[in-house]
Amino acid sequence: MKQSHLAARTDKNAPHDAESVNAELLTRAGFVKKEMAGVYSFLPLGFRVLRKIEQIIREEMNAVGAQEGLMPVLTPRENWVKTGRATVDIGYTPTENTILSWSHEEMVTPIAKDLVRSYRDLPLCLYHIQAKFRNEPRAKSGLLRGREFIMKDAYSFHANQEDFEAYYEQMAHAYFRVFERCGLRAYRIQAGGGDFTDKFSDEFSVIAKCGEDTMIFCEKCGFAQNTEVAGTLTKGSDCPKCSAKLDETKCIEVGNIFDLGTKFSEAFDFRFADAEGKNQPVIMGCYGIGVSRLVGTIVEASSDENGMIWPHSVAPFHLHILSLKEDETAEKIVADLEQEGYEVLFDERNESPGKKFADSDLFGIPMRVVVSKRSLEQDSVEVKIRATGETKLVLMSELAQTVEDFFASKK
Repeated sequence: MKQSHLAARTDKNAPHDAESVNAELLTRAGFVKKEMAGVYSFLPLGFRVLRKIEQIIREEMNAVGAQEGLMPVLTPRENWVKTGRATVDIGYTPTENTILSWSHEEMVTPIAKDLVRSYRDLPLCLYHIQAKFRNEPRAKSGLLRGREFIMKDAYSFHANQEDFEAYYEQMAHAYFRVFERCGLRAYRIQAGGGDFTDKFSDEFSVIAKCGEDTMIFCEKCGFAQNTEVAGTLTKGSDCPKCSAKLDETKCIEVGNIFDLGTKFSEAFDFRFADAEGKNQPVIMGCYGIGVSRLVGTIVEASSDENGMIWPHSVAPFHLHILSLKEDETAEKIVADLEQEGYEVLFDERNESPGKKFADSDLFGIPMRVVVSKRSLEQDSVEVKIRATGETKLVLMSELAQTVEDFFASKK
């Protein structure tokens, strides 16, 4: 894509109300536009990142047998009355008979009830990627705490506790794969059930200076506890798993998984016939990932003073080709790379080199290729790796292999 055609406008100055790194950089780079507190529009660059994260999540959910659908945001209030959550003050109520969903147990449970008759229909897992609405009193930190946000929520249904617990662990491993593929190291933290259940849950958190939570963690083995539930464990304590010294840090919660037990199945009288023909309540689990929050988290975890640094797996483009008045050669490079399947942003704008370099660093695309008269005199182009800052001249004849080697090393 030619950058002159791109629906994005960069700004060298931070927004006056940007209270976090992700809010500043995503807005300055034209990835998102703040509409009001806790509500953002995703512009084309940001939308490309969002869709790539969604696809990673989709692949990992499908790999553990979850089936994707799509449930409405506008939901009947009567369903929430059955579960006792109609009066929870985080819900928006556009009419007296409807609630904008902030979670989807009230919708998915009766859907599954229509599908399940006996133990032969279990287990079952349904998920969707959908907008959520929360009347958040402290909407802040850019995409990290919003009133409207994108979430993947999955719900599993089981005939017995053993089957549920086995699937719960499958989901936990799937979550680690999602975060790793997004370039993040996540820690699994056991926590309470929160608004969902009085049973146990697990949070998945990423180290970040702007995080609202604090965790005690072990760098060596990955053990982690939220300080609110860590008990006697403190910074410098021995890790209960491997005896290494524990550290303490701020973190961002990016996902959670819950044991719902029979709370929602009982509310909807959702039962199945077991092998003996006896009716039993279905056991449920819930699994959430903040998709739009992941966009902000990646920026918080991977950026520098010049801009964002996207992992190749979710970057809006693989390569950023900058032409310094050498458009004909640059266009040939772009065409060749696109032919090989790479996504390329081509900066052919009539701007100063300094402006082009600054925008490129701000965008955080993994590899930059500069085509200039000086480099072409050496039959070369200048290649910069955004994550490391490494810059080198690469012969034109070796560029394709250099690009292939770089992205192969990231798989």
